[in-house]
Amino acid sequence: MYALTHCTLYTGDREWSDRALVIEGSQILDLVAVSELQPHIEAIDLGGNSVAPGFIDMQLNGCGGVMFNDAITAETLDVMHQTNLKSGTTSFLPTLITSPDEDILTALAVVKTYRNSNPYSVLGLHLEGPYLNPNRKGIHNEAYIRQPDWDILAKIAAAGPDGVKLVTLAPERVQPEAIQLLTEQGIIVSAGHTDATYEEAIASFDAGVSMATHLFNAMSPWQGRKPGMVAAVFDRREIYAGIIADGQHVHDASIRLAYQLKREKLILVTDATPPVGTQMTAFKIGGQQVFYKDGKCVSADGTLGGSALTMIEAVAHCVRAVKIPLSEALRMASTYPAMLMNLDQSLGRIAPGFLANLAIFDRDFQIMGMVDQGIYIPR
Repeated sequence: MYALTHCTLYTGDREWSDRALVIEGSQILDLVAVSELQPHIEAIDLGGNSVAPGFIDMQLNGCGGVMFNDAITAETLDVMHQTNLKSGTTSFLPTLITSPDEDILTALAVVKTYRNSNPYSVLGLHLEGPYLNPNRKGIHNEAYIRQPDWDILAKIAAAGPDGVKLVTLAPERVQPEAIQLLTEQGIIVSAGHTDATYEEAIASFDAGVSMATHLFNAMSPWQGRKPGMVAAVFDRREIYAGIIADGQHVHDASIRLAYQLKREKLILVTDATPPVGTQMTAFKIGGQQVFYKDGKCVSADGTLGGSALTMIEAVAHCVRAVKIPLSEALRMASTYPAMLMNLDQSLGRIAPGFLANLAIFDRDFQIMGMVDQGIYIPR
């Protein structure tokens, strides 16, 4: 048992500057006045830094020099988790982009086995593709984009939310029954890499789609006479949306508008790739060479290929450039994704009984330490 003191706590519900956070084992035990802290409890003075719930990244292709598509192994997941801890993220969905069926089945097995011993580090698999629209493929390999195979789809559904947490697809390219098969098993279905009309988007929401993947990117835009997927997401209050707040993928004014319209349904994601946490300047994704320079990951033809964004950088960008309040930006990185995944009874807040997953950062948004399942890790 120990306590974090001399810090500002952003609990997901409110802000405290006069409380000690008591941790026992892997859980948060209590928030108490410093004067009430029992003398036998070790106190760790955080020097006035801020503490937030550990960030949750629902779209992470790779980091630390590795890419999940390239090496679908437990070792890759280990590297991704350890790299995440340096930038505030304690839980994530490893994202497998458009791939052959055998890679999908391998990823299902690897994530299932990994979660037996690491259920709060990896929360499940995110399959981004292969059931996408080639017209909005982005960096995905068109050779593997295809219609659903019902045998494979049944295996994905059978994995349930403990194995597959999220599937991104183009709803206009699949039958409503395919969406229903997944959602009936508790899997979140998200619209992405889609050229859906407004009407097709609304129909997909009625069929069970509950999220949009990297809002604004790789989807039919909002136009006056063609509202598209973007306008449909704004028009339906209950639909969640992930957004990449790196100053590259989405204009700050668009992020600000999305926040005003979606509020607690807007979630920060990184869409990160191998350069994060390394000095890499080039890597491959979707069969293409991607170059990292000046904060942007692009292929030779200028197509964006993921990002080199960390979650603490996304929070900082929302606060500094978009002018979203810090407490709200932190909820976008932790509380709201936990709510979407029905994990908000254990993750995404600082409260008694919740898992002690915490990000500790200073006023310059530098990570000064982490708590990973109760284990305090100073910088």
